[in-house]
Amino acid sequence: MATRKTRKTTRGLLSRIGDAVEAAGEKAQEVGATIARKARVVKSKAKREATAAQADAKRALGKAKRTVARKAQVVEADAEAAFAGAKRAMKRKARSAAAGVKEAAGKVERAMGGRPAPAKRRPAATKSTVRRMTAAAKSAIEEGAASVATAARKAGSVVRRAAEGPAKTPAKKPAKKSAGSRRR
Repeated sequence: MATRKTRKTTRGLLSRIGDAVEAAGEKAQEVGATIARKARVVKSKAKREATAAQADAKRALGKAKRTVARKAQVVEADAEAAFAGAKRAMKRKARSAAAGVKEAAGKVERAMGGRPAPAKRRPAATKSTVRRMTAAAKSAIEEGAASVATAARKAGSVVRRAAEGPAKTPAKKPAKKSAGSRRR
């Protein structure tokens, strides 16, 4: 009898172990399904976030492109305005220099001109006067040419600086504190 009871107990123990193994298998299957479901949720959430980040990046890129294009247009307009101003200044200087040259030419013409010489004048004195007048006319012509060259150089410098744009953006100054906050 003792043997029978042991067999029954053994069979009962084995069936209980089998039941426990089955229950554990079912539980593992449920846990696996839950983990799979959570993984799908996490995957779709990550995909949504990636799509949103990509859209944000596209928007930021478009905004940056528009800003750059706008600034380029402003710089181009400034450069054109500076170039036009430089051209006008150069023409003005050239006209002024031409007037100076014309005046100097008039002086030379008058110096060489057909004024009758005084009756008793030594030839050496006449030569030195003519030389002096010629030198004055020559220096006037050289001054006119130099002023034209200077005007052209300055105009080129203005155009170059306008095309380059500002060297750096001005630093932002901190806001001043009000009188009430200083007393505290």
